[in-house]
Amino acid sequence: MGPTCAARLACTRLTLSNFRCYEHARIETGTKPVVLSGANGAGKTNVLEALSFLVPGSGLRRAKLSDVGRRDPGAHDSGADTGRVWAVAAEVSSGEYPVRIGTGLENASGAKRVVHIDGEAQRALSVLSTHFAVHWLTPQMDRLFLDGSVERRRFLDRLVYSFDPAHAGRISAYNHALRERTKLLADNKMDDAWLSALEDTLATRGMAVAAARLHVAERLAGGMAGAFHEADSQFPACTLAIDGLAEGWLTDLPALEVEDRLRRALKSSRSRDAKMGGAGNAIEGRLPHQSDLLVTHAAKAMPAGQCSTGEQKMLLVGLVLAAARLSASDEGRVPVLLLDEVAAHLDAHHRDALFGEVLSLGCQAWFTGTESDLFAPLQGRAHFFTVNDATVSETS
Repeated sequence: MGPTCAARLACTRLTLSNFRCYEHARIETGTKPVVLSGANGAGKTNVLEALSFLVPGSGLRRAKLSDVGRRDPGAHDSGADTGRVWAVAAEVSSGEYPVRIGTGLENASGAKRVVHIDGEAQRALSVLSTHFAVHWLTPQMDRLFLDGSVERRRFLDRLVYSFDPAHAGRISAYNHALRERTKLLADNKMDDAWLSALEDTLATRGMAVAAARLHVAERLAGGMAGAFHEADSQFPACTLAIDGLAEGWLTDLPALEVEDRLRRALKSSRSRDAKMGGAGNAIEGRLPHQSDLLVTHAAKAMPAGQCSTGEQKMLLVGLVLAAARLSASDEGRVPVLLLDEVAAHLDAHHRDALFGEVLSLGCQAWFTGTESDLFAPLQGRAHFFTVNDATVSETS
């Protein structure tokens, strides 16, 4: 299935209530790309962050739920906690029929996030992945290949969500069991039955998480070699690998054997984990919550972290485009892309290449930039909005 017959996801209406700097805002779009231009601090990135809450996770800023609500001017300086209950609502088109998605803070305590689909309350955040898929690039991700493994792992998991919506639920169950086991060990409660039950969850969910990551990484690498190759490509292809205990075992062993090995490793490390303050610290090799995504510039056979800043940016853009194209061809849906200040950091040649890829996919990409002139090639093919002091106005 190619991009021409894939379902193109698009947010055709976005409504913000007490979200960041917005008391209330409604943005009406079609399915075309969207350009948001305005001065720094006007509220452009806040719109992209709102869209990022339409999938599982903590959004593109990894913010606490209680920090997202709109605050009165000066509230931060006074120390007063005046964050409000916030909400993000969207009408999402997938080429068949629209779906209404809503999410936000349940109450002012900031303890729980709620989700509604077509007006019906949902029990799990993971249901969002069945209706919407989004990938993003932000200026903060420029150090993705240089800093620790946490952000690379999250980046990979976000890519996996669009191919396997159940992935979010597995990670949630794994992390819950991990926290419970760590607490028991910290309290020196060596209840074998309780710990064994938690370790069984860690083994079964951890193996499934590792298998999904490995599968998508392999497909992405193959997709980049096919779709972004040779002289026709403006973005370099990369090879992908995962440094992880379960991922390594899965290359040679059946899933059930990997689960058994994980159970044995966790059980044998209880005493040492209790002393070292965490699950897996005493195990040789990275458990699923410690796995690392390894990215290599294919043509140069060079680790991404050793490439130039410009090459790292190109690798990231190429990865996101490859994921979108693979999702279109293999999964039958084109995800939404959130590209925060990306165009400003590309030369004109690569900007044109990026716009061309987005239009070729029929993808709804949301671009931000301080200057609308950067997006001139998209005139007539995208919706243009100006953002000024938390007000979004369509540009004629």
